[in-house]
Amino acid sequence: MKLTHGLRLLLAMVCSVAVATIYVAQPVLAQIGQDLGVPESDLGWIVATGQIGYLAGLAVLVPLGDMLDRRKLIAGQLILAAIGMLVAAVSPALWLLLIGLAATGLFAVIVQTTVAFAADLSTPAERGRTLGIVTSGVIIGILGARVLAGVLADLWGWRSIYITLMLLLVVLSIAVLKQLPADHRSNRRTYGDVLTSFGHLFREPLFISRGMIAFFLFASFGTLWSALALPLAAEPWQLSTAQIGLFGIAGLAGALGAARAGRWADTGRANSVTGAALALLTLSWIASGQATWSLWLVVVGVIVLDFAVQAVHVSNQSLLTAAYSEQTSSTIGGYMIFYSLGSALGATATTTIYSTSGWTGCAVLGASFALCGLLTWVLGRRTVTKTRYDAAGHGSGHAGATSKAG
Repeated sequence: MKLTHGLRLLLAMVCSVAVATIYVAQPVLAQIGQDLGVPESDLGWIVATGQIGYLAGLAVLVPLGDMLDRRKLIAGQLILAAIGMLVAAVSPALWLLLIGLAATGLFAVIVQTTVAFAADLSTPAERGRTLGIVTSGVIIGILGARVLAGVLADLWGWRSIYITLMLLLVVLSIAVLKQLPADHRSNRRTYGDVLTSFGHLFREPLFISRGMIAFFLFASFGTLWSALALPLAAEPWQLSTAQIGLFGIAGLAGALGAARAGRWADTGRANSVTGAALALLTLSWIASGQATWSLWLVVVGVIVLDFAVQAVHVSNQSLLTAAYSEQTSSTIGGYMIFYSLGSALGATATTTIYSTSGWTGCAVLGASFALCGLLTWVLGRRTVTKTRYDAAGHGSGHAGATSKAG
């Protein structure tokens, strides 16, 4: 079955809504705490619980995509995530809310199964383009969740956010079953086999190199988006929550612009795009670091940063799904473990730095993460060069795929 533009958009919507379930709580934590009587010191658990569930799902659920029909797997996990959203929406106390969010986070890893399925449904010549469109849904979900949550919470309260997401998840599960092709497997693998192959990935130089780039990439991303509200809400700007949320629109513009990176990857420039985008990421902090005196420079910095993050993210996944085409779900899941750890580091480190060194310290931190990613790319170029040599001289399966992608 040919992967049409409409199917790509459906897969992107699945990614967008699934990832939004993890991030929508961030702008309404104060409202949730007031409603449920949660002390300010405990509000962090509302975000952390979903992230913990997500991290667990990456390790134990995403590998299932290498052994089961992914159409049914995606539809089933969308329904389970919807149940988690329903539990969160009706929770009368913090403990039940956390159970609902943990369950949703666990099944939100359907994002990675969806990305892997999209890559496998594409021809090699269009894989990068497909990944560019589908992973744009992830960035839209992360950034758009803040805007959606702010609007719905102002209109009908924080519970309406989770009800809306529940309904969207159910509708998408029906659409997936009706629109996507069945995912028939010629080889039957046990869960043990899949987990063993998953573990072996962490010995692969190319996988580790791209994973570490993702770690530093999303640490820099997390540094910006976890603390940007602090200088914007302070003097001299004193922006409201709704006004701060509008900066997410600038981020969306940058991320969507980088969908073109998928086409560049299809022409064999994935590795070059990675290096150039990491350099842009580092430079973006020069503009973002001026938040105390220029909002326009912050907008420029946000657009460039999100463009760079999406370009690297698409290029990385294009290289990896081509290199490990026999286990795309495990590969994407393992790669996203680096993403999750990097995001967590950026989010926790930046608030600590802000309390001692202000926004300037945060900008230095974000730029340092970006430079570490660029250095990792420089060192990892030897790995890509070696893979190309192996492909030409020895016909290695993984190497051959990598050669085509990068």
